[in-house]
Amino acid sequence: MAVTMTNPTGLPEIDVYRQVSVSTGSKLVYVAGQVAWDADGVTVGEGDLAAQVEQCYVNVGTALKSVGASFDDVAKLNVHVVDWTPDKMPLLLEGISRGAARLGTTSAPPATMLGVAALDIPEHLVEIEVTAVID
Repeated sequence: MAVTMTNPTGLPEIDVYRQVSVSTGSKLVYVAGQVAWDADGVTVGEGDLAAQVEQCYVNVGTALKSVGASFDDVAKLNVHVVDWTPDKMPLLLEGISRGAARLGTTSAPPATMLGVAALDIPEHLVEIEVTAVID
């Protein structure tokens, strides 16, 4: 595996992600922000943040698999949530948990969550992008 994750002494330990990743692979993989579209371009989970996060995770997993990677190779994850408020955190975490379970991963790369005003279309509530490293 080309990515090792850690929580350094002196930084808080966050349950859902690690604070630092160290990559030793030779190829960087950038996955464009994935929204809650299925393979036919139909929005999954309209109005349901957890369902959309789950679909985004599955889409990221599909993109990674296409180049021989998986969530274990993800060095950084960015999540963009429309009209973010802290009360949405349980839905975000539920969606991540469901998506990770569908992909069979327990990866917890460093993550950044950003609240945004809007995404590409009004039905999309979340977009997830990753950077991965592979040998």
